[in-house]
Parts: sequence; structure tokens; C-alpha cells
Amino acid sequence: MSFESLGLSAPILKAVAESGYDTPSPIQAEAIPAVMRRRDVMAAAQTGTGKTAAFTLPLLEQLSSEKPAPAKQCKVLILTPTRELAAQIKDNIAHYSKYLSVRTAVVFGGVKINPQITTLGRGCEILVATPGRLLDLHQQGAVKFDALQTLVLDEADRMLDMGFIHDIRRIVRVLPERRQTLMFSATFSAEIRKLAKTLVQDPIEVSVAPPNSTAEKVEQWICPVDKKRKPALLAHLINENGWHQVLVFSRTKHGANKLSRFLDEAGIPSAPIHGNKSQNARLRALADFKAGKIQALVATDIAARGIDISHLPHVVNVDLPNVAEDYVHRIGRTARAGASGSAVSLVSADEVDQLRDIERLIRQNLRREIVEGFDPQHALPESGSPVRRPSQGKPQRRRPTGNNNGNRAPGSGDRQPARRRRRPSNQRKANAG
Repeated sequence: MSFESLGLSAPILKAVAESGYDTPSPIQAEAIPAVMRRRDVMAAAQTGTGKTAAFTLPLLEQLSSEKPAPAKQCKVLILTPTRELAAQIKDNIAHYSKYLSVRTAVVFGGVKINPQITTLGRGCEILVATPGRLLDLHQQGAVKFDALQTLVLDEADRMLDMGFIHDIRRIVRVLPERRQTLMFSATFSAEIRKLAKTLVQDPIEVSVAPPNSTAEKVEQWICPVDKKRKPALLAHLINENGWHQVLVFSRTKHGANKLSRFLDEAGIPSAPIHGNKSQNARLRALADFKAGKIQALVATDIAARGIDISHLPHVVNVDLPNVAEDYVHRIGRTARAGASGSAVSLVSADEVDQLRDIERLIRQNLRREIVEGFDPQHALPESGSPVRRPSQGKPQRRRPTGNNNGNRAPGSGDRQPARRRRRPSNQRKANAG
């Protein structure tokens, strides 16, 4: 199957081809025709499958032959849980619409509202927004929805996790009842389906990956190490293997700051990204990371949501997450759109419970490899046998891991499937607009 066979017009096909994409991914092949027929869609897909393009391309096709939206109006509203994801989607839409006269705007919190009011005053065909800032703008009369044709809820499960359910319902109440609604989620939990009953009508359901699966092309392993030696081991792995682009996960904001300073002092340019950083600082760090100006981006879980980096080869968990599903989401930042990638976790003895939960969730025993010179004084207990696997033998020294990209399908803003769970109230809506 080709993109031409999906009925996309020449300007969109040209933009897609210039990105190096020639074959639609499964989620795109199923969702694009349904969206172009203006059907409601509920779609679930694992990371790297091109979820964003699955709704962006057909919506652009619809808008390409229509009149511009009036002042203070939009025709397509895309709701996302985080500022980073909103910015990513806007960038992708701008790229795919480069040969079209389609205006796109993005609004989120953490930045001044007046420039956003000015932009919305001119009208736009596509508006990408986080729920909180959108409600503020609507209450101020800066945006209206009389001309709205399509509502997209991206990462619907994550929005529920972060406590946006009431904001979403408030937004839906002011939208036209007759509209197309697209819901994209990692999984369709009972809560998601309950929400869907109030939003979609006779939807086409698309699902191309099982819940909580990890990307097939992610090479995963763990390095047992004492907690105090984790920063040194991280620097060693980066230098020893010649890793030029590494996304590093820390459990806390303080830990991310401290680890970034350590890497800088070790001669590895880095930057932290977390909820305490200003929106401009976070966007600047992400842009520098993509441009290769910094070698390591040290992130917390919430700040990393929405990060979409093409060809990201390596993810390192310096701390295991407290919630096992977050491990799946973390490693889903690599091996996107058919590329390969690696994910290594630096695990200390006190994290054995988190390790057990992760291996139980992914139904896989992670290979253990002790790095020479970093043998732990406090041995990491065996984590059990969630699945039967052949004996892994003695720990071996790591060798450099390359990144074989191959053909890719377009996508951004994807995330790894994760079961819904509630976060502590002080973490909900963090990093959101």
C-alpha cells in the first residue's frame, strides 16, 4: 500500500515524500480512510506507529478544499495533555501542510496569553491546545467554536490520568453537537470507554498493538550497580559506546538537575527538563537536543511525555520508575517508526521490587550485564521468573549499539501503551497548560 492509494492530494503527498516516508504504517492505513470519510474513530496504537500523522494527514486533506475559518474560530480542535506534545503536533502539522494554505495555532499555559489571543483573533483552521489554557481563552472570548467540524482527543488515557476529565467535559459542552470526533489512546480502559460514550457516535475502532507491549526493536537490558555509582556508570556508558544522543530518565526533578550537572562536569553536554523549568527553557533544551547541541537530555516522566525525537537511539533509566507502566512509556521514546534502539536501566539493590513489577508487566526477564569496574557491593537480588526463558549465562560487557533506521512511516507525539493509573494529586496536571 502507498500513500497515494489512501486518496491524499498531491501537496500532502509531496510533503510526506520529502520526509522520506513511502509506506503508511498499519494505524495510518486503517485510520486515514475512516477519518477522510468523516467517521468517528477510536484508535489505539503502540509508540512509533505514526499515530499523529494518522489523524493529521486526513484532516489536512479535508481542510485543503475549504474556505478559511472566520476570526476567532477554528475548524479542527486537537486537545493534548502536555505543552510539549502540543508543540510537537503543531510542528508536524506545519511540515505536512507546507504546500497548503492551512493555518495552525497552538495554545498552552506557561507562556504569555496575549500573543495567543492575537493569533486566535485572526482565526485558524487547526487549533492545538491543552485543556486549561483553552478554557481560559474561551472564557475571555478569544476563541469560539461555531465553525468547529472535528474534535481530536490525543492521549486520552493520559489526560484522564492527569485529572483533565472535568476540563474535557467543560470544553465538550461548548462544542457543536454535530461534529466528527477522533479519540487516540494507548488503551481503551473502562474509563476511556465510559468517556467515549459521551463523545463519539458509531465509531470505527482501530487497534494495532496489544496493551503494555514494548517496542519490538528496542534492545533492553539492565546493569546492576550501587546507587551512588550510577552517575559515573552513565558517563562511562555514554563515552565507552560513543552515544551521541541519549535520553536519560530520573525519578525526581532534583535528581535530574544533579545528574545534568554531573554529566556537564564529565564533559558530556546535557540539560535537564522537568516541571520546574519554564516552558521556554524546556522547549530550548528539547530543540538543542534535537539539533545535537547537547548530548544527553535528563528528564522526569511527566516532562518527557510528548517528546518525539526521530531516530533517538538510546534511552537510559538511571532510576526505575515507581509505576511499572512508566517503564514501557520511557523506552517507547526510542525505536520509533521502524527504527531500532536500545534501553538500559541502571538498577540498584533497593529497586528490586520495581524491577519485578516491570518484568511481570512486560512478561520478560531483562538481561543483566555487570559493567567491568562497576561491580555492585550490594548485590541485586534475583527478580524472579515472570516468564520462562533460556539461561542468560554470565553477565557480559556491553558493546556499542548502533541504530538501524530502515524505512519509516510518519508520526509524532506517540506514546507507549500503558494501563491507566492515578497519580498523587500534586502530580496531576503538572507540565500541563
